[in-house]
Formats: sequence, C-alpha cells, structure tokens
Amino acid sequence: MLHPGFDNAKYLEEQTREILKRVEHFNQKLYLEFGGKLFYDYHASRVLPGYDPNVKVKLLHKLKDKAEIILCIYAGDIERRKIRADFGITYEMDVLKLIDNLRSWDLNIAGVVITRYKDQPAAKMFRNTLELRNIKTYIHRPTPGYPTDINAILSEEGFGSNDYIKTNKPLVIVTGPGPGSGKLATCLSQLYHDSKRGIKSGYAKFETFPIWNLPLKHPVNVAYESATADLKDLNVIDPFHLEAYGVTSVNYNRDVEIFPVVKRILERVSSEESVYKSPTDMGVNRAGFGIINDEVVREAAKQEIIRRYFWYKVEYAKGLADKDSFSRVELLMEDFKLVPEDRSVVIAARGVTNGMPKDGKDNKCGAAIELKNKVLATGKRSVLMNASSSVILNAIKIISGIPDNIHLLSPNIIESIQSLKRDVMNLKNTRLNLEETLIALSISATTNPTAQLALSSLKEIYGCEMHSTHILSSTDESALRRLGINVTCDANFPSEDLYFV
Repeated sequence: MLHPGFDNAKYLEEQTREILKRVEHFNQKLYLEFGGKLFYDYHASRVLPGYDPNVKVKLLHKLKDKAEIILCIYAGDIERRKIRADFGITYEMDVLKLIDNLRSWDLNIAGVVITRYKDQPAAKMFRNTLELRNIKTYIHRPTPGYPTDINAILSEEGFGSNDYIKTNKPLVIVTGPGPGSGKLATCLSQLYHDSKRGIKSGYAKFETFPIWNLPLKHPVNVAYESATADLKDLNVIDPFHLEAYGVTSVNYNRDVEIFPVVKRILERVSSEESVYKSPTDMGVNRAGFGIINDEVVREAAKQEIIRRYFWYKVEYAKGLADKDSFSRVELLMEDFKLVPEDRSVVIAARGVTNGMPKDGKDNKCGAAIELKNKVLATGKRSVLMNASSSVILNAIKIISGIPDNIHLLSPNIIESIQSLKRDVMNLKNTRLNLEETLIALSISATTNPTAQLALSSLKEIYGCEMHSTHILSSTDESALRRLGINVTCDANFPSEDLYFV
C-alpha cells in the first residue's frame, strides 16, 4: 500500500472554487460536461493514492442547491449491450444505478437523454422503462452534418429538432455512463435552444485525465492512455494553448481535433467572440494541484499501466478486445521499461502452481494477494474450492493471526454445498467459488469463534493487490470487486472447456 500522493481535501476545495467561478463568469447558467465516472472512480484512486473515488459526487453534493444533472446514453450502446468493465453491468443498467445513487445524495436529475436515437428496439424498450418509472426522458436523433457542418448543425433540422431539456439551476452537469455518450452534443444543443429563448449560457468541461499541467509523458497521463487504449485516445500537447499563451499543456486528441468546431459553435450561439482560446481553457480540472508527492503517484501510475496490460491481454483472449488495444499497452509498458513481473503479486501467484499436477483436463490455478503490511498470502485450487476462495481464506487467516493448519469452514457445510451443486443442480464443477465460500464462512461463524474472527477481518483486504494465474469466472470477478481488491489475471483459461462461468 502506497503512501498518500494526493491531498483530497485540497483538491475538493480548489475544484469547487473553480467551478463556481466559471458559473459566475457565464451569467449563472453553465453546462458542465462531466467526463469520467461520477461514482467509484477507482482508476483515479489507484493512480492518485489518497484520491477519494467518490470525490466528484461529494463535490456535487456541496453544490446541490445550484446544480442539476442530465444523464446521456448513446442508443447504439444500449443496442449492443455495452458493458461497463469495472462493474460488469450494461450501460443502461448503469444509468439506472446512477439515478439511484444520485437520489441517495439528494441530487436533482433533470432527465435522461438517449442520443443518436434511431428507433433501435432496445433503445425504445429502455425509453419505455424510464418513462414507466416516471423519469423524464428526451430523444436526440443523429444531427445532420455533426460535427463539421456548422450551418446544418445550428438549424431547425439540426439541434433545433432535438428535445429541449428545461433546467432551473445555474449549474447543469451533463454526464453519462462512458465515453461517446453524446455529452458534448447535448451541451451544445442546450446552448442553441437557450439562445433561441434569449437565455445566455456557457459551456465548460470537467475531465480528470489527462491532467493538463503534468508533462505529456508523466506516468499518470500515460496510465490514462493505457486505460483508453480501446478508444484509441492519445495524449497530445494542446497546440492552441501553446500558441495563445506560450504555455505547454496536455489534452487528448479528440478534444484538440474538435476544438475549432466547438469554438465556432459557441461563438455563433452567443453572437460574440468565444472566451476560450484552447481546449485547455474549456477545462476546469484542478487534479494536478492536489498532487503532494510526485514520486508516489508516478509509481502508482506505472502499476496501473501493468494492470491494464493484464486486463487487455485477458480481454483479447476472451475475444472482447482487438489485438491493437493490447499491443498499444505493450508499447506503453516498453516506454517505461516495465515488465509484468514488476507487479509483486505476479511472481508469487505463478510460484504457487509450480509442480502442481493437472486435475484431469484442468489447468494449474493459483493466486496471490499482497496485504497492507506487504505480507503475501497465496492459494491454489483444490477439489474443495477454487484458487480465489483459497487465497482469500489464507489472507484473512494471516490478518487474524490464525494458524495455517486451522480450518475455517466446517467439512459438513462444504459437503452440503457440493452435494447441492452435484446432485440437485447437476453441475460438473462442485468446487466452491468465492461467493459460496464467503457464505459458508458466514454460516460457520455462527458457531465457530475462529471463523467469526476471520470473517471480521474481511474489510482489511479492501484496496489490496491480487493476481490469478488464470482467467476468473464472472462470479469470482464480481465478488473480488465487491471486496475492493485490485485483481489482475494471466490470460490462461482455467480448463480446456470452452464455456465457464
């Protein structure tokens, strides 16, 4: 566990002040495009140790009397059931989850916009779902000529054909479950409609990465490139900022490429020269000012690049990512002279399987987890449970000071679960997965004080690093995510079977 490299309180204070200053500048009506994740931004918390993954929603909560939120989702993402990787849920389910979470923070939701809507069947069903739950829903169809034909865009057949979202607060947050959700187009569409109604409003962007006042090749910015390798995003020097101010700043290619168009649209709808001379000007990000230990965040970011290397390699093996994405992260690894074994848990996990005999058609499977005191716990698959279950039990034994030869689970409970899986559910694999193991542990804890002690230690593994020598099942992956463990895997399937869950 790294020492803090980021001052979250300072960042929250600076970020709040910057946003309010921008609201005031635009006559108390600002559309703020929110990139990244509103909740659970674990990428940011990994590369900036000390960063609160929920700091953005805490910021909005501070501004709740001034702010309301528009959620955007691209109809094409609904149609192809695009998955949010960190939670394993579809984008439309993430929108519903976002609404629930925002309501729990007492934040006002102006509505949901389905963007680039073409009457796709799945998008129509999602629209019905929202409306049946009394959630205001709006439709934006593809805009002719977007993003280059300004005359077509700023016409009644362009933005004029979009639903107008009535808002009442001075700060309107426009966000979505992922990139390409249509946030920018929604902001610009609202500006167009406001201008038609005689309302003067402005636009700004809040995107944590890349951090504009860090060097282009700073590991934190490169980690962002590795995280978005599938989107082909590139960090670049903002040429407009350099020309206007003689100052080097970092942005990413899509913002730089679209800036001249956005600038012209802003000038047309406001009938005056844009206040922005560069994409960097449009941003309100103050994350760079929260860094208090550059060495710590550099090391954390390098570890994130290695995690992304493993993630893309696994996704490629599963057929969910192309080889270009994985190859790109490989090149980023080479830039920093990183190898997979620079992740400390990798060697430990692979060492567990040395000499382990194959179990029928199954491959060797082991895992290792690094605890907060740097102690390594390892585990391997057995006839009773899988490697994830084994390593977690061994980890909480170490934390609790329980000798290795003490069993935490009652043999009767394990036998009962395996009998259910084999004789009733007709499953070939009767090993306990991690979820089943934790349920068994909680049952054992009712009569076994040692199991209760171990169970109480589970929260201590939050934020720990883990590596598996094989691709995890979706069940284990979900359970580890809920425990807050940063897990990576080698791109090996656990058996020769083509289907596993």
